[in-house]
Amino acid sequence: MLKAFQKQISEHFSILDEERFLLACSGGVDSMVLAALCARANLKFAMAHCNFRLRGTESDADEDLVRKTASKYKVDFYITHFDTVGYVNKNKVSVQMAARELRYTWFTQIMDENTLGALVTAHHADDNLETFLINLSRGTGIEGLTGIPPKNGNIYRPLLSFSREQIEAYARTERIEWREDASNAETKYLRNRIRHQIVPELKKLNPTFLENFKKTQEHLSGTAAFLNATIEKLKTSLFVNNNGVVTISIADLLELHPLKTVLYELFKEFGFTAWDDINALLTASSGKEVRSKTHRLVKDRDTLLLAEIKESARNIYAINVPQKRIDRPITLLFDDVSEIDETSGNVLYVDKETLKYPLTVRKWQKGDYFYPLGMQGKKKLSKYFKDEKVDIIAKDDQWLLFSGNDLVWVIGRRGDDRFKVNAHTKQIVKIIFNK
Repeated sequence: MLKAFQKQISEHFSILDEERFLLACSGGVDSMVLAALCARANLKFAMAHCNFRLRGTESDADEDLVRKTASKYKVDFYITHFDTVGYVNKNKVSVQMAARELRYTWFTQIMDENTLGALVTAHHADDNLETFLINLSRGTGIEGLTGIPPKNGNIYRPLLSFSREQIEAYARTERIEWREDASNAETKYLRNRIRHQIVPELKKLNPTFLENFKKTQEHLSGTAAFLNATIEKLKTSLFVNNNGVVTISIADLLELHPLKTVLYELFKEFGFTAWDDINALLTASSGKEVRSKTHRLVKDRDTLLLAEIKESARNIYAINVPQKRIDRPITLLFDDVSEIDETSGNVLYVDKETLKYPLTVRKWQKGDYFYPLGMQGKKKLSKYFKDEKVDIIAKDDQWLLFSGNDLVWVIGRRGDDRFKVNAHTKQIVKIIFNK
């Protein structure tokens, strides 16, 4: 197994041959074998162990074994203790999720502080099969069927080509000491039920099941890579980015088949899950939208608009006294000037005496109106936006500057005639919107 491991490193994980890395070690057979292989392959590494304080003296015994092993291999050893139950109660997550979040946050911290370029974990082929079956049982796209990636950012998994049976056989032959977590035998967890009840039956059906699965994974990974490349090309042709808002032609989308699959692949990275609603958006009336935790997808006439969800329109920011600059929620610069010089949509000149403090900055709301500069009479902002063909997302993102209840500036677009500089103006304020 050592020769096979060294071949795996040289062919697929050469960075581990060149740089010092962090090896995550629980004390179980997988990570203890991985540590032994790394030591015997003369790789440069440090070891890290997390004591989650979930199994009392058993957890402490795991820690002692890993500490002793690190000393044996003469490598740096990092240890931390977590209040896992406290984290579960505070964050309302499962014990498994808590342990994952805690350890990876800590691993990142160690790597940053000690200039360690990679994290190596002991996931193996049986872990990959279990993950595949878990994802399959819950419903997934092709990315969920490709299992655990050998490389994910700076995380490397050089044991993925080896089975649990190979690893345990090597541990016994080489007399590598390890600790057995009793909770691994409990079948109340989904992964353990799959491990102890389903996978053995699959292997009985076909003794080469795991090897066949590994070949299938290679085919799926290749298909996924091809699909991703195709989708990226499609995004390049379909997504038109304008100041952070992506416009997508609905007519172009409707030419794609199978449509639901393409919509899933185009928008999955933005956190959407309501795929039927997104499909329905194509034929919905303007203004309808679907939201994820981070993004919104809005129907606007014959296009879809994709943008990040920004600050709530309910937020109001006060400028209590004259200032030279504000930076929240946007950057505005104020300067007393003697005459009008520079002119653009991002610059406004106002009669200083017309400004009544506090000034306020907020998003637009239904019912807002102003007296457009250079025009007679007032106009509702909703009508102004429609006439100017301002899209729904740009309208919702629009900031306004008020003096009392009077709108001074549709910022970056149009000033209000009531605040304009005229022949009677004694002092001029120049306001610059710094994008």
